[in-house]
Amino acid sequence: MNFRSISFRLVVWYTSLLTGIFLLLGTLFYFGLQHFVRTDMEHGQFHRARQIADTLLAHLPITGESALAGEIKTLYGPEINNRVIRLCRADGTVIYLSGRPADGSFNPAEVPAFYPHPDVDSSRKFNLTGGKIMLVVLVNYQAPNGDRYTVESGALMDPVEAMLNHLFIQLALCLPLAVLIIAGGGWLLVRRALQPVEQITRAAEQITQLNTSERMPVAQTGDELEKLSLSLNRMIARLDDALRNSTRFVADASHELRTPLTILHGELEMLAEDPQLPEEKRDRIFSILEEVSGLGKIVEQLFALSRLDAGESQTEWQSLDLAELARTTADQISLLAEDKHIVITCDAPQPVLIEGDRARLKQVVVNLLDNAIKYTPDNGAVQLSVNALNGHAILEVSDNGIGIPREALPHVFERFFRVDQSRSSDSFSAGLGLSIVKSICTAHGAEVQVQSTLRQGSCFRVKFTLEKN
Repeated sequence: MNFRSISFRLVVWYTSLLTGIFLLLGTLFYFGLQHFVRTDMEHGQFHRARQIADTLLAHLPITGESALAGEIKTLYGPEINNRVIRLCRADGTVIYLSGRPADGSFNPAEVPAFYPHPDVDSSRKFNLTGGKIMLVVLVNYQAPNGDRYTVESGALMDPVEAMLNHLFIQLALCLPLAVLIIAGGGWLLVRRALQPVEQITRAAEQITQLNTSERMPVAQTGDELEKLSLSLNRMIARLDDALRNSTRFVADASHELRTPLTILHGELEMLAEDPQLPEEKRDRIFSILEEVSGLGKIVEQLFALSRLDAGESQTEWQSLDLAELARTTADQISLLAEDKHIVITCDAPQPVLIEGDRARLKQVVVNLLDNAIKYTPDNGAVQLSVNALNGHAILEVSDNGIGIPREALPHVFERFFRVDQSRSSDSFSAGLGLSIVKSICTAHGAEVQVQSTLRQGSCFRVKFTLEKN
């Protein structure tokens, strides 16, 4: 996973934001509910204590203290409802204390009295044995005859705390699950939202100088991605026009130069054959002839490149044996190596079938062998091999020549790039031979690589796709 991708960062941002919101809402909900239930419990105890004071203590002089316990049990049932109720005089004398609750969860006698005695209604929490917590409220009451009493009403907070703890556990367990759902949903949403970007990326990877007529897919969404696709298509259209104009110019210029150069070459040859021409002028004419021949070679190479850029090599494909093509080409070009006493060996014992333009693929072999001969000293060796490996046809041309500097290796296939004019005996080399090889290989979906060590030699490796049966 690419942690720096837009998809990952959007999912992290989206997940973090929603997780933070859920965590904040869960915290507010928990503490809000905690405050509500505790306050509600306290208010309920105060309400009950005031009811006892207003209904029972107010009639105490009439009913008497002996009837008080029965009335409290009948009206409020503290033992049944697991509550504690205590009535005291102002001096602290207890006139009523409820009995042990039905579930036996606490002993009312263990509930401490308020001390010091508050003059206003108040509430306190007391810790009982067994870790239980009881909330007790105290209400002050003055009877019509002037007697002062206190009413205490209390209940265990354990049910409330158990409910809050259960809620906390649920929130703690649900939050990771919510984060996973948020992250998964966010990933699906982001991937779906960025799917047009991936389609644009794949389409852009397929566009080369050979298919600039292709265009990016346009998602009819009306958003920024649609505008981006349209802008890129307009840019590609402008580049396509510029490339076509450039290719057309090179092709037209090369074509127009071929005829005058041919005429000029013929006229110079006729002049050089004139027996009355002085020797000095004859030498000058031969020198001009060499320059014209070199210029004609460059024009032919430019014309070939322009035809390759126009996709000409993709129109005449056929099934062919690359091994047989390499052997016959090596036999033909070995004559050029004899002047430098260079031995060309060809290792292509088995048929290797591929699909392509035979003439253009022969040009690849010729250019690579010519390049190897050119940069290999006298009495050197050039090795040509063809074999099938892992579903590919491998063509290799290696030599023990002067090699290529490391800093020049990334540029050897660039047009008009020359490492050093003094490296070659061919003064008319324009640095187009390897560019033609690269263009032909690209047109055939092949990959060409070079490895070289200075003063030890070079190896050019071309990988084709084998013909499908």
